[in-house]
Amino acid sequence: MSRIGRMPIAIPAGVEVKLDGNHLTVKGGKSTLEMDVHPDMTVKIDGAVITVERQNDEKQQKALHGLTRSLINNMVIGVSEGFSKDLEINGVGYKATKQGNKIVLNLGYSHPIEMVEPEGITIEVPDAQKITVKGADKQLVGETAAKIRSFRLPDAYKGKGIKYATEHLRIKEGKTGAKK
Repeated sequence: MSRIGRMPIAIPAGVEVKLDGNHLTVKGGKSTLEMDVHPDMTVKIDGAVITVERQNDEKQQKALHGLTRSLINNMVIGVSEGFSKDLEINGVGYKATKQGNKIVLNLGYSHPIEMVEPEGITIEVPDAQKITVKGADKQLVGETAAKIRSFRLPDAYKGKGIKYATEHLRIKEGKTGAKK
């Protein structure tokens, strides 16, 4: 049995879960998330607990069991607490500013890069060197943070660029002097 798949999901107060056939809707204080559950998986809601069951022990069923449970758990956490990713900007003259619903990045290119917040995502700029991406959908938060990071990936020699706050860069040694 899947170690992750067999764990029950507790529904916190203020979160409403509806199952209509294979369509699952999770509604909470932050937002509403929807998902179509794979037809081979059975989702049961008993009071304040959600359980996911599979039909048999085939390899694909086992994989879907844990995946489905994780996706539902992330939906419940997302609508109740939300997810966030922190980014740091390193480099002389590199900075970020917030203008309405878009973020403007000056990253050493000849032009500033403007990015509009996707729907369901909030981008905060507490200071010019930090960016926080927040939202209820874990996948969309990670995707948006990765897109912002891709505008200027961290340099392996100087460490300049945009990196995750938890990311540890290994700085390479530069060129050595000429041999005699």
